[in-house]
Amino acid sequence: MPKYVIDAHRLIGPVPFDDLPTDPRDEMSRLGIDRACVTHTLSLHSDPKAGNEALLALDDPRLIPVPVVVPVVVPGAGEPDGPEEVAAWGVRMIRLCPERHRFDLTGPWALRWLAEIGLPVAIDLDETSPAQLHHLAERLPGLPVLVLNSGYRRLRALAELMAEAPNVRAEIGTVNTQGGVEWLAARFGAGRLAFGTGAPVSDDCGPRFLLDHLDLPPEDVERIAAGTLEALL
Repeated sequence: MPKYVIDAHRLIGPVPFDDLPTDPRDEMSRLGIDRACVTHTLSLHSDPKAGNEALLALDDPRLIPVPVVVPVVVPGAGEPDGPEEVAAWGVRMIRLCPERHRFDLTGPWALRWLAEIGLPVAIDLDETSPAQLHHLAERLPGLPVLVLNSGYRRLRALAELMAEAPNVRAEIGTVNTQGGVEWLAARFGAGRLAFGTGAPVSDDCGPRFLLDHLDLPPEDVERIAAGTLEALL
């Protein structure tokens, strides 16, 4: 079992379509997850600004805030109002939801914002496509990208993306096919894979069990459990 575990993908706050826990900390303690990158559900499902404000008001070293950024030039339509405001948040990673918040991931304004912000970005694969992520990685080769919820049905597409874009890393919580994580680690190294769950919307027990039973050297398991994310942040 890994000595230290960081969840790269967790939510805090109410989920509008289900009765799920709003605070992740009890479940983190139960499963031996030391820290977690968290995004507020309000930012995803309702109001990015209100959700980010609630997220940034948290004061718990176990919770690493990952606010949602909406890079839109129309005054009052983006979050925040400009890329320079992100520095004042003091965060280490941001999250993008181009499908949900209706903006072009590789449009001119998004590219300018991301270049100016200069922070790693986390993005759910269902919010975009491997082709769009490849375009983003080509245009901003120094931008670290963490792909969330890649699943196991798109392993070939994910592998092609990772082969062409060395700045792309993958969260493994939904790579729950036999040997899938090991297959990725053999090709791209454990340093490009990060443990994550997507809880509470997604199951967190399964990814935690997967992490403890990976058929990899202990040092690679430690990288996936925490090292990759620590280096990214």
